[in-house]
Amino acid sequence: MTVGRIKAATLSMFLILLCVFMVGCGNGRQDAVPLTDQAVEVTEKSNTSDTTEKVDSPDTKDSENEYLGHKFKDGITMPVIETKEYNLPDSEGLSFINDLEVGINLGNTFDAYNDGNVSDEMSIEEYWQGVHTTKEHIQKIHEYGFKTIRIPVSWHNHVDEDLNISKNWLDRVSEVVGYALDEDMYVIIDIHHDNHPEANGIYPDSAHMEQSRRYIERIWTQVGTRFADTDDHVIFEAMNEPRLVGHEDEWNFNSASKDCIESVKCINELNQLFVDTIRGLGGNNKTRYLMCPGYCASVDGALNPWFELPKDDSGYDDRIILSIHAYTPYNFALEYPGIKNFDIDDKSSTSDIDTFMSKLYTEYIYKGTPVLIGEFGARNKSDNLQDRVDYTAYFTAKARSRGISVVWWDNNDFAGSGELFGIFDRKNPENSTFEIIAALKKYSEKR
Repeated sequence: MTVGRIKAATLSMFLILLCVFMVGCGNGRQDAVPLTDQAVEVTEKSNTSDTTEKVDSPDTKDSENEYLGHKFKDGITMPVIETKEYNLPDSEGLSFINDLEVGINLGNTFDAYNDGNVSDEMSIEEYWQGVHTTKEHIQKIHEYGFKTIRIPVSWHNHVDEDLNISKNWLDRVSEVVGYALDEDMYVIIDIHHDNHPEANGIYPDSAHMEQSRRYIERIWTQVGTRFADTDDHVIFEAMNEPRLVGHEDEWNFNSASKDCIESVKCINELNQLFVDTIRGLGGNNKTRYLMCPGYCASVDGALNPWFELPKDDSGYDDRIILSIHAYTPYNFALEYPGIKNFDIDDKSSTSDIDTFMSKLYTEYIYKGTPVLIGEFGARNKSDNLQDRVDYTAYFTAKARSRGISVVWWDNNDFAGSGELFGIFDRKNPENSTFEIIAALKKYSEKR
C-alpha cells in the first residue's frame, strides 16, 4: 500500500471512529434531535443493541435463576433484554426519576374504604387485604430490592364534615411513611379512592368543581403541613386516576367527547391548585417533587391536546412529574380472561409497550419533563409465571432506557378469582414471587 493510500485509509478510519463515538455515547444535550415514533421504530429494528432475547441455554448459570438465595420455580428463567439507551436531556427531574429505580405499591391498604362492614376506621387498613403493615414488612420490601414505595391513601372516610382528617388516621399513615424513610426509601403519597360518587371528594367536571377544589385544597393543606419537614424522599401525587366515574368513557379518553374534554380541563385546574397549595405551605414543600396525572392517569389522558401540566411559579417546573398508569398490553396485563401469553420476540405482545413509551419520550422526556409509571403489572392467569417474568423484564427495561422509572401494583392478592397482582407476600415474605421481583430489580438498576 502506498503512503498516500495509507494516509487516506488512516483518515477514513479516524472519521468512521469519530462518527461511531458521537452516535454511541449520547451527549445528553437538550438540543439533541428527538426521535419520532417512526425513527424510534426504524432504530430499534436496525440497531442490534436494541433487541430482545430469551436465554435458556446450557450456559445459563444457576445463580442467574435465583434471587437473594431463593431459587426460581422449576423451568423459570430470566430473559435477557438488550435495549438502546435513549439520549436524555440534562434535567434535575430526570436525574431524580433515575434515583427512584424500581418501586412497589402498598396497595389495597390505606386506600381501602369503609363499606359499613368494619368496626372502626383503623381496621380499614386490613379490610381489603387482611394484613396490618409492620416495620418488618417495609424492611423486607427494601431488602428485596425496592427503593421506592407508593402508599395510596383514601381520605374521604377519615374526615369530618369540614374535611378535617382524623388524627389517628393521619398519624398511622405518617407512621408507615416513617418506616420507609428509616430505610432511606422514596415514598409517594396520594389522594386515591376519593373520586367515586360516595366520596363527596373529587369529581372532575364543571358541576362539581367547587366541591373538588375544596377537597384538594383541604386535604393537601393538612397532609402537606404534616410532612413539611421531610426531604425529597417524600413525593406527593395530586390524585389517583381522576375520571368521570360511571361515564361511558370512564376508562377511555375520547377526544370526540365534550364531557372528556371538559374533564381534562377540570383536571388541569385541580392539578394547578394542588401545586399552588403545596408550594404555599412552606418548609420543604417549596421544592418538593410533585406528581400530576392526566385523565384516568392514562397515556392518552396525558397526550391529548387539552391536557397541560401545571406551572410552578416558584420556578421548579422540572420538579413536576407526569404520573402515568399503564397496564399495557391490556389484554395480557389486566383484562380477564384476556390472554395469558407474552412473547418478547412477538410484536403483537410488545408493540403497544414500545409505542406508548416512545410517545412519552418524544412528548415529555425529551423536553426534560420527568415521567413516572406509578402503577403497572400483570395479574396471575393460571400460573403463567414465565410470561409474567418476561413481561416484567421487557416493560421495565424499555421504560428505564427512556428515563422512566416504574412502580409495580401490588395488592397482596395471590389466590382466588380476583386481580392477582401480589408479588410481595405480606403474610409470609419468604413465599414472595422472587422471579418477578428479580426481573424488576435486574432491569431497573440506576443508569
